Amino acid sequence: MTSASNTPHLILKPGLRGVLFPFKAVLEYRDLLHILALRDVKLRYRQTAVGVVWVLLQPLIGAWLFAFVFGRVAKLPTGDDRIPYFIFSYAGLLIWNAFIQILQKSSESLVSNSGLVSKIYFPRVVLPLSTVLGVLIDFAIGAVVLALLMAIYGIAPSVSLLFMPVALLMAILLALGIGLWAAALNVSYRDVRYVVPVFAQFLLWASPVAYASSNIPASAQWFVALNPMVGILESFRWAVLGIPVANWSLVVVSAVASVLLFVIGSAIFQRHERRFADVI
Repeated sequence: MTSASNTPHLILKPGLRGVLFPFKAVLEYRDLLHILALRDVKLRYRQTAVGVVWVLLQPLIGAWLFAFVFGRVAKLPTGDDRIPYFIFSYAGLLIWNAFIQILQKSSESLVSNSGLVSKIYFPRVVLPLSTVLGVLIDFAIGAVVLALLMAIYGIAPSVSLLFMPVALLMAILLALGIGLWAAALNVSYRDVRYVVPVFAQFLLWASPVAYASSNIPASAQWFVALNPMVGILESFRWAVLGIPVANWSLVVVSAVASVLLFVIGSAIFQRHERRFADVI
């Protein structure tokens, strides 16, 4: 007879993961990432009356309201007299909506897919990442509308347009950084789903979406420096519309903060990943 001590054992150990971000695991499950991203896009417009038109109506209506309140009533300058307030507001909403949609969708990604998390193994970070594709499709549609508006108003793009992907990347990294952290917290504390929309509303008015950062009083400039979205919005408008950036140091701060918050959010997410299936 074979003693119990001589019985062979199979020991399963998790593979090594990236310290800052699990790039290797994401590449291995890239097919799943693609499937989840397409599913998100299909579910968004299923059984809707006007479908993709909602993507156009939201920023257009928002830009018109901002242009009326801040442009006509308050008569705030855009920082460039040749840029109508409507296009100024639309460009701000275009990059803002990309940021806030990724933040909100990624923070809810684990809880809304609790069945997958609790029954099937895969890198959980795939779920927040899968939300990016659908948002980028919306952004692309909105960018086409912005190009048409610029053509109508006779605004020609310049070489600064090459910086637009950089500004968009900063917004994505910032949104994912906060979203990964919020998603990890949302598994244990469902209050997060109520906190994120409130946080988004406060951040909207604290960011120069409907107004130029140059309109902020000098006494409040210190507060502006704490908000990474300021540099992202300013650099995006400069890239697309050619509006001069009031302070390039804020753009540098936004770039550093976006990368740093993404790394921190990813680290927090990976640290709590092992308990997601048990808690959710």
